[in-house]
Amino acid sequence: MMTNGSGNVAARALLFALGAATGVDRQAQAASSGTDLSEADRAAVFRAAGAVQHKGMWLICADDPNPGGATIESVRDLNGDGRPEAVVTEGGIYCYGHAGTGFQLLSKQADGSWRVMTRDSGIPEFLKTRGTGGWPDISVGGPGFCFPVERWNGKAYKLNRFEYEGKRCKPPR
Repeated sequence: MMTNGSGNVAARALLFALGAATGVDRQAQAASSGTDLSEADRAAVFRAAGAVQHKGMWLICADDPNPGGATIESVRDLNGDGRPEAVVTEGGIYCYGHAGTGFQLLSKQADGSWRVMTRDSGIPEFLKTRGTGGWPDISVGGPGFCFPVERWNGKAYKLNRFEYEGKRCKPPR
């Protein structure tokens, strides 16, 4: 489960190390922190993600009895359009089940607004393979050994295949 503070650093380091073995795009994994955004953009990202402020934290899962708060995990241009994308994460099994974390990928639009491109329970890993418009495929990690990979089709991220360590697999039924 990802948490605020040093837990996020450890989780990112683990994901980065795993990425080396699984074909994950190292540049995307080495993304900069959300502090590269202005305060106005940070607030706009959280609002676009559906978060509300409560007791100094941004919360997406406001029903969680023990909220940890949402975090802008990384900011970088993932599709090469010159505008940033932000990955927002929030931990907790109350809302995200066995994965223990959820994420949203948001993209800054030409008009300055932020758009949610995809959201899911699990840990996003940006792969070297790409969909329409240069958007990276996303492996959504969680418990188990066969993960869904979503691909951008020009309108939405949709399930494309299942993989583990860069090889196709069939999820258990």
